[in-house]
Amino acid sequence: MKKFVAPLLLIAAVATAACQPLSPQDRSNLGLVGGAAGGLLLADAFGANPQWTIVSAVAGAAIGTQVARNTQTGQCAYLAGYNSAGQEVYNVAPC
Repeated sequence: MKKFVAPLLLIAAVATAACQPLSPQDRSNLGLVGGAAGGLLLADAFGANPQWTIVSAVAGAAIGTQVARNTQTGQCAYLAGYNSAGQEVYNVAPC
């Protein structure tokens, strides 16, 4: 019975949160948690050791927070090419 209650509570919480507009802080927090969870799942899928699991969770949290910030502003970075030093150049424009 417990195996069914926890996922149902999680689904209900996500559905309730989806009905309300999120503040910028809530959006960043959701990106942080979602990114960390994604990093953990990816590390688990590849059978990573505990150290790499921690690294992937932290990297996922950082990426999730950044994605949340980009959706807040509605802008994306597009690769425009490379400069004379060989570094990537990005243009920021609406998504």
